[in-house]
Amino acid sequence: MELSERKIKILNIAVEEFIKDASPITSLSVKDKTKLDVSTATLRNELNALEAMGFLKQLHTSGGRVPTAQGYRFYVENLLKDVKATNRELEEVRKVIENRTQSLSEMISKIGKIISKATNYPTVVMLNGIENLILTEFKIIPLLEEKCMVLIGTNYGYISENMDISATVENCQDASNYLTKYFKGETLGFMLENIDEYMKGMSGEIKAFQEVVNNIIKGLSKMNKQKLLNVQTDGMAKFVDNVNEGETKKIVKMLTDEEELIEVLDKTEDKISADIQDEDGVSVVKAPILVGGNKLASIGVIGPQKMDYSGIASALKVVIDELNNQQ
Repeated sequence: MELSERKIKILNIAVEEFIKDASPITSLSVKDKTKLDVSTATLRNELNALEAMGFLKQLHTSGGRVPTAQGYRFYVENLLKDVKATNRELEEVRKVIENRTQSLSEMISKIGKIISKATNYPTVVMLNGIENLILTEFKIIPLLEEKCMVLIGTNYGYISENMDISATVENCQDASNYLTKYFKGETLGFMLENIDEYMKGMSGEIKAFQEVVNNIIKGLSKMNKQKLLNVQTDGMAKFVDNVNEGETKKIVKMLTDEEELIEVLDKTEDKISADIQDEDGVSVVKAPILVGGNKLASIGVIGPQKMDYSGIASALKVVIDELNNQQ
């Protein structure tokens, strides 16, 4: 819907004032905040028009107006076009990303924690694109009771899994060398798609450790189909102080509903975006973590409709920019 420059300015003020201190906007407060050289009667007409278009609503007949879900959506979509990163979290993020000796799940958890602390809102990270990780090495270590530890090095840390594999030290070493030799530098998805062809042409060479490789591929295929969620609530204490009981219940309900979180984060675009639900609902500001232009994970910051979209978007931009720079 096309809005005039003046209407956009008025709507932005209405949203920002309501986010700041829950103040409904009036024609007098618009005139004071915007310094527009028009009469209060004209501003009242503009507010009436924004209400008729669905961007604002009146809580009381004689009171000011507050943003609707549609108003928030318009504000956020325009805000996110020009969002800029701040340096507040940059060094902490850089340290996490540069430490490639940590596990992938640990890195994802730390990134979620940084965002939650920076924004004072609960944060969810969903890992749903491990097929896009670039492989660097394999290490398979036999353990007791017919189990093996499988360490898979990637460009974003390592994946660690204990698997039910009975194998000798020699077979584990041979399988590690084989997988590293043929798939180093390839994506995990490429390996899963092409491993059968590689193994057909080398059946004699890999016969002794074929079962080890088969079990690893089976485990990775299963993991690749999963959507792993990591919920961080470091910022929850401050956040709870600034929202009402009803909003808190809705947000906590979403945080404990795995299916809803997956549904919301599955729709993350290839840029920072916002999912603003119906009236008095929950808002999620989202961003992708990309590997070579393909999605590895999605980050979502969850809160009420009246939250600091600009600050949240800036914190997310720091993370995704730094992650992309490290590839």
